[in-house]
Amino acid sequence: MANRSWFYAFQGQQQGPCPEAQLRDLMARGVLRADTLVWSEGMAGWQKAGEIPELMSGGASPPAVPQSGVSVSTGGYGGSPLSLDAGLWPYLGRSLLFVIGLLLVVPAPWTSTSFFRWMASCIRVPGRPNFAFTGQPMDLWYVFVIMGLVSYVGLTHSSILQLLAIPAQAFLCWMIVRWVVENLSSNGQKLPLSFTGSALPYIGWSVLTYISFITIIGWAWVITAWMRWNCSNVSGTRREITFNASGLEMLWRTLLFAVAYAFLIPIPWAMRWYTGWYVSQFALVERDA
Repeated sequence: MANRSWFYAFQGQQQGPCPEAQLRDLMARGVLRADTLVWSEGMAGWQKAGEIPELMSGGASPPAVPQSGVSVSTGGYGGSPLSLDAGLWPYLGRSLLFVIGLLLVVPAPWTSTSFFRWMASCIRVPGRPNFAFTGQPMDLWYVFVIMGLVSYVGLTHSSILQLLAIPAQAFLCWMIVRWVVENLSSNGQKLPLSFTGSALPYIGWSVLTYISFITIIGWAWVITAWMRWNCSNVSGTRREITFNASGLEMLWRTLLFAVAYAFLIPIPWAMRWYTGWYVSQFALVERDA
């Protein structure tokens, strides 16, 4: 029946309940596939969508997702999460090229734009097939050049310059965020998105993050709040963007990521694991009427 409620597993998280029409729409758009695990009342356990010939009615709570499938999300925010599909070594190589480009300053506009394009192509956005970034290297070439130059301030012995570099880098990042959001596309069509957050609050969040490191662990909660502020300032779509990670999740995963870096060898795996988790914390939720 068309009024049956369904739960489905998507990129490590349980989603639902959703009506049959919505489930079919997600499958038609390629967001869900025939091998996606689904469950509804009356079923003994989770099954692949392609194995179910028809849909029924329901409304009870589902059993635990089998361990061979995906884990159930406890974030409590819901929505359709984004996911990252990036190869281990390509991701490492692209990241190194991005950093080297900034250090060399001159190629920074090209290496940075190339990195953003590649990353966008690896991000899977529900309902946005062939997600892409269309920005051009010369759009903000001066921003990336200045960003590269500012990165050398840390090598100086002037504490004043180092302090001034914090808001300067934040302002440059704010310009880049606006540029990236405004140049996202799906299926070759530019999305009507814009970042409406102003520069001063963005710089304030950046400065607050630096200050929060004094508290040893408080930075994790500041960063999650900052990410939610960023999401709330993206407009132009019928769905709002949410950031679902808690401060505690941010804390222990970042610390584990830092420990992996200290051992050098696990760096490529740690980078992909951490970035994949970070991307999956962004989700699309229908705006309230």
